[in-house]
Amino acid sequence: MGFGRSQEDSQISDVDRGKIKQATKKTRLSAFSKITGLFSMDAISADLWEELEEVLISADVGVKTSFEILDRLKAEKPKTRPEVKEALRDSLIEILESVEETAGKLWDNDELNLNLKAVNSPAVVLVVGVNGSGKTTVIGRLASLYVKEGYRVMAAAGDTYRAAAIDQLQAWGATVGFDVIAQQPGADPAAVAFDAINAGKARLYDLIIIDTAGRLQNKTSLMEELAKIKRVITRQIDREPDEVLLVIDSTTGQNGLIQAEVFTKEAGVTSIALSKLDGAGRGGIAFAIAQEYGLPVKFVGVGEHESDLIPFIPEAFVDALLLDREE
Repeated sequence: MGFGRSQEDSQISDVDRGKIKQATKKTRLSAFSKITGLFSMDAISADLWEELEEVLISADVGVKTSFEILDRLKAEKPKTRPEVKEALRDSLIEILESVEETAGKLWDNDELNLNLKAVNSPAVVLVVGVNGSGKTTVIGRLASLYVKEGYRVMAAAGDTYRAAAIDQLQAWGATVGFDVIAQQPGADPAAVAFDAINAGKARLYDLIIIDTAGRLQNKTSLMEELAKIKRVITRQIDREPDEVLLVIDSTTGQNGLIQAEVFTKEAGVTSIALSKLDGAGRGGIAFAIAQEYGLPVKFVGVGEHESDLIPFIPEAFVDALLLDREE
């Protein structure tokens, strides 16, 4: 079972393609708005490369990644601006697809599925990210994807420092139809993870999703806490988490790179979920994360509804950003 595309054609559904197009509207109309003008003429002028560099950097593609893209385009020696645009499209897609292979075990190139052949049940996903990034919402929506596929899902309310986070996760569970293991605010997050895995194993759940705190301003204690949670998971299932999903708020821009660096170093991130893509005017952060840290974006949040967490398809994302006009 997969979400959004089948193994036969590996294509995103028309519905999800439309959601990505709508979610990238702010980026397309702000940072990428100059793209149409850049390629409306035919001849390549000396100003083209500087203007294209400005567009990429302003879209949060990142300075390093933008320079690498431009060097790649120039090396192809395109003769017309339409050729530059086509080469740019291919380059952007290649950056995102080059990291489709992930160290995680659940989400492969062809489908985003619960690969029960790769792991022993229950599968475990550890979700990390700073407070306010949208972790709890991503967990609720991710659980919803699996519940709709007929899997039994449990979540662990590991962000015990915020009572609101516990309440929010429980509300998602009641709405979507998954169980939540929680303790009182201030409890040891590793103990919550321990209880959830024990319960999940005993009750034959397919998937356990573990929430965590995100107090990056208190980095040392937070990372020690994440390390402790990972040790508990490893002891309980005889392997590390099957996926460590980092949730990054698409609106945070280049700060997302810092988060990717910190959490990858300390928590062993295997994949990315970009939340609030519909609110981002500079969604190019996906390219910077892929190019600089080799992390695949697997999910994007594209709206406010339960179903608005969808698989990230590089081709659909790039095509949406490079639309010549609103259709």
